[in-house]
Amino acid sequence: MRLFLFDVDGTLIYAHGAGRLALTRALEDTYGTAGPADLYDSRGKTDPQIVFELMTAAAIPRAVIQARLGDCFRTYVRHLEALMTTGHPVDVMPGITEIVQALSSRPDALVGLLTGNIEGGARAKLRLTGLLPYFRIGAFGSDDANRRRLPGVARERARALVGHEIPFHHMVIIGDTPLDIDCARACGAVAAAVATGQHRAEELDAFSPDLLFSDFSDVTTTLLALTRG
Repeated sequence: MRLFLFDVDGTLIYAHGAGRLALTRALEDTYGTAGPADLYDSRGKTDPQIVFELMTAAAIPRAVIQARLGDCFRTYVRHLEALMTTGHPVDVMPGITEIVQALSSRPDALVGLLTGNIEGGARAKLRLTGLLPYFRIGAFGSDDANRRRLPGVARERARALVGHEIPFHHMVIIGDTPLDIDCARACGAVAAAVATGQHRAEELDAFSPDLLFSDFSDVTTTLLALTRG
């Protein structure tokens, strides 16, 4: 069996800044400041990492950041769900629905999420897309702030679900940033990069992914590349 793990933002969907807007509001509500959010590069980072880096830059003591983190994320999910249910646009990337459906129908495949989003944030973003039922497991930023440790979380949840180990080299980690490629490299998984986020294909190619796609609009070719071997 192979395990296919998808990132969310820039890979499955484009949420038109909903996550950044909701988190900015949550930071202001919880800590009184969003720090240098307008200048901050959050691409590929986990939500806890983003909060700690922004609030550290705003001179909030680490102990205070940690103590209020749960409140911050509860507020973030509340703001995000409000955006999602009042018409904020979320676009599913080209070919994604067909690819996720096709992989989910294979008896030799398990499809899941591996994302820096906290679980509540990922679910809020995906709920109205129709994609959520296809992801049978997930590893989230709420599980660990270090993205490199999330494949291990996904592997344990897959083992609990299917009843046997799936080795790391039978995992395909699919994302749109260099940090997704690094995450796959760190555990020995196949690194599949797609240039539908904020990194161009040539930027991603510099990090030597095993597979590189401009997008997933050619569903047949994408599925062949993801499932070969």
